[in-house]
Amino acid sequence: MTGILIVTSVLLLLAVYFSRRYAWWKNAVSYKYPRILMYHMVREPVQGAKFNSLRVSPEMFERQLRHLSENGWHFYTMSELIELKHSLPEKSVAITFDDGYEDNFTNALPILQKYNAKATIYLVVDRHNREWSSKRKKKNDNKELMYEPKLQDEQVSEMLKSGLIEIGSHTLTHDNLPTLSEEQKHQEISDSKKQIEVLFNIKCNSFCYPFGLYDETDLKLVENAGYSNATSVEKGIDDIQQVSAYQLKRITISGKDNFYAFKLKLKTGKRGVKK
Repeated sequence: MTGILIVTSVLLLLAVYFSRRYAWWKNAVSYKYPRILMYHMVREPVQGAKFNSLRVSPEMFERQLRHLSENGWHFYTMSELIELKHSLPEKSVAITFDDGYEDNFTNALPILQKYNAKATIYLVVDRHNREWSSKRKKKNDNKELMYEPKLQDEQVSEMLKSGLIEIGSHTLTHDNLPTLSEEQKHQEISDSKKQIEVLFNIKCNSFCYPFGLYDETDLKLVENAGYSNATSVEKGIDDIQQVSAYQLKRITISGKDNFYAFKLKLKTGKRGVKK
């Protein structure tokens, strides 16, 4: 009898853990509301690295795109999502990449092309040999992301030629905007837009706040600079017809997510009760 009680208790604890971790019981957020997915890198994890949550393997990325393609999802860039927000079909999705890592070209682009999937890349203009992790938390100053290869301008141009890629701004240097003076904020937000437009002969409509951190001044500067939209790192799914286009939530796609977690995030915006 004692053995049965132990087994029952263990199974009950596992059930509670699974339910809390995945929140499978939560209702789906209406599929009339588009999903904005946040990625960083598409590459294999690095053993012992701090930021492996930012590294989604090419195999998993392809599995995710295959699922979206085979299940009736419609791909848009962020600019298109905002421009067409009153006429989007159900199951609309925007794939976004932060920072501008080289694997976005070498690993992600061929998979995007295979599934004719569009994406927006938020590019840090001055991105090479730059350490920005400590701008959020001093303890993160381990240079890990500084040494990750970043996109070369020629690669960005090739990506634009594919017709699938939109280039947005992620500021000049990926600084922590709320800690800057208004003059510095303006330079990071406005000058990055101008430089991207001149460098690649495009219109830069989309913006992403570094670390997802911003204040009221930043919101005004982004809008006044001429961007049509901006994303944060706040987790969730928005009715983009009702919310500010300059504070859009995204669904974080982690390199530590299994495929079941990915499907749940498409459903509710989060993996479990909190994440």
